[in-house]
Amino acid sequence: MEATQEITIQELQLQIDALKKKVNKLEKSRKDQLSIAVVSGDMDKVLAAMVISLAAAAMDTQVKLFFSFWSLSALRDPNKSPKGKDFISKMFGIMLPKGKDKLSLSNMNMGGMGPLMIKMLMKKQHVMSLGEMFKQAGELGIEITICEMSMGLMGFKSEEMIDYPHLRYAGAATFVADAGESAIQLFI
Repeated sequence: MEATQEITIQELQLQIDALKKKVNKLEKSRKDQLSIAVVSGDMDKVLAAMVISLAAAAMDTQVKLFFSFWSLSALRDPNKSPKGKDFISKMFGIMLPKGKDKLSLSNMNMGGMGPLMIKMLMKKQHVMSLGEMFKQAGELGIEITICEMSMGLMGFKSEEMIDYPHLRYAGAATFVADAGESAIQLFI
């Protein structure tokens, strides 16, 4: 009887050890990190992404933003004009907003009056502008990844993007890897 109990206790101990390893692995699988895929080029949605990012970074959470498709307009520097674009790339460049200050609202754009009204309200209520948010994001170490595929499809070049201290260019696989190790993932 004692031999049976010893085996049972040994088996239980092995199972407990195996479970401890699994729990330890799960605890280490997610970092205190926020990954956001920003695909909208609407001012209010880019603002939301930045406000959430700044709040997370202020709480010592690592933040990684992945800008793709229409959101790339927010990262275009209005003072930069790259050369050597083909016709379609030039058309995208003309039709899309050039920089964060030219973004429209998703609702109530009102022929361009909506963004002006929001900016006035933000200033009146002492809310940082989108430009100030990007500056603070850089100071807090928030990483911005620009989707290379989207950039190519829309005809944008790296020479026309903003100067940002934590800017990189990569593909969707990089976002998926970052999101996979993040405790929080958002899509805006």
